[in-house]
Amino acid sequence: MSKEVAAAFDAIRKVKGVRATLTALGTQIEADSINDVINAVKDAHAAAKRAGALRVISSIRIDERLDKAQTLQDKVNSVEHQLRE
Repeated sequence: MSKEVAAAFDAIRKVKGVRATLTALGTQIEADSINDVINAVKDAHAAAKRAGALRVISSIRIDERLDKAQTLQDKVNSVEHQLRE
């Protein structure tokens, strides 16, 4: 599946306004607009199909913070800060 995953990730990172991080168990997507996130998922599905996937499954969890700006790296930094204390 690495060929299909690579195609999907490449499609995601080409979506304007989207920041993507590839991990061993999935891809993390950040954007200022939920529409950009949905478009990235759509593009990933299309790319995986073009790469030869016979089935494409996405599990999506959306964390839309409304009270303040917070990136995925901010969350990691917070945990690392706790580890230093």
